[in-house]
Amino acid sequence: MTESDAAPATSADFVQSLARGLAVIRAFDGEPAELSLAEVARRTGIPRAAARRFLRTLEQLGYVRATPDARFLLTPRILELGYGYLSSLSLPEVVQPHLDALSHRIGESVSVAVLDGGEIVYVARAAARRIMSVRITIGTRLPAAATSMGRVLLAALPEADAATLLDASPLIAYTPRTRADRAELVAEIDRVRHQGWAMVDGELEAGLRSIAVPLRTRAGVTAALNVSTSTARDAAEDVRAELLPVLQEAASVIEDELSASRV
Repeated sequence: MTESDAAPATSADFVQSLARGLAVIRAFDGEPAELSLAEVARRTGIPRAAARRFLRTLEQLGYVRATPDARFLLTPRILELGYGYLSSLSLPEVVQPHLDALSHRIGESVSVAVLDGGEIVYVARAAARRIMSVRITIGTRLPAAATSMGRVLLAALPEADAATLLDASPLIAYTPRTRADRAELVAEIDRVRHQGWAMVDGELEAGLRSIAVPLRTRAGVTAALNVSTSTARDAAEDVRAELLPVLQEAASVIEDELSASRV
């Protein structure tokens, strides 16, 4: 991520220093948890001197902590910045018990995510065992185009809006199986749009297979629910036949509860 990627100044009301400060926070993506000043400057495209001032300001405010070897990491206080959104969004609270029950029933990891631009953001999760090398937590962001939940959410958009997001997002071949060709990806999203579910088989990470279905509220499709499993578990069609009906059943129950809670 560079400074220009973070937020272009398109208005006289744009506050560049605020945009830079937020870019510094976003530089801490968990891989690794601790960053040096040089790493923060490189990830954000902000000069080292300015990056240092932002880090020291965040440190004084309690959002960043410096280590003895001059590295920086976020503190738990950073969660305050997202608490207002999460507390107003009853979706995680409603879905979490269902995720826990489903994960226990099938012995696999289950998640719910929402779409934010060209990425999905995890808002609830029940992990059975670690499959991905990337640690998934609440707030983790992954490319929508290469994930089952992302494709379900892209398919729920008007075609023009989905195309705009795809055009604005780099299509990266994470594995030899990744659909990184735009035409092929558009065709796949159209297929998801018609069948109502998506399966991604080793496209984001080798050995990882996931199936996702939409979660509908009064406002339409606002989130997606998925199950992640290993590609070593039977053939893809066998996994789909076994897990998709269970996933769709859970989604229906969740949707009924979301409707009752007026989400």
